[in-house]
Amino acid sequence: MVKKGIYLFITLMFFSCEIEGKFTRYQAQEQFVIDPDDELVQLYAGTFVPTAGISVTGEAKIYQQGTTRFVSLENFSISNAPDLKVYLSTTAAPDTFVNLGNLTAATTYTIPTQVDLTVYTYVLIHCQQYNHLYAIANLN
Repeated sequence: MVKKGIYLFITLMFFSCEIEGKFTRYQAQEQFVIDPDDELVQLYAGTFVPTAGISVTGEAKIYQQGTTRFVSLENFSISNAPDLKVYLSTTAAPDTFVNLGNLTAATTYTIPTQVDLTVYTYVLIHCQQYNHLYAIANLN
């Protein structure tokens, strides 16, 4: 009986992993480097709010420099987890989103030019492997 329980648990863990979706199949873009000689304009900002059981601090800010727009994570820290992604989303859930890349020590993520920031008004930190939302920043 115990063996069946262990096999069931392992099987559930294996099938709970999220399959790479159409928004996450591409390689993450190179991180944007801020040019100190070009004017930097802040467009939006939001404070991260954690989901249950998660610890997070910091803000997401969207800047524009020339024609390049990017998300900057400022004063940011989050609970450790595997496979964390930075998403721009239309809602506070990872339903319709653009994957900006893996959450790394880099704190800036380039926004593709076709993304309409009046529609994509949330920055999400999401664990893709376990399909778990970690943090939400509503951009104003």
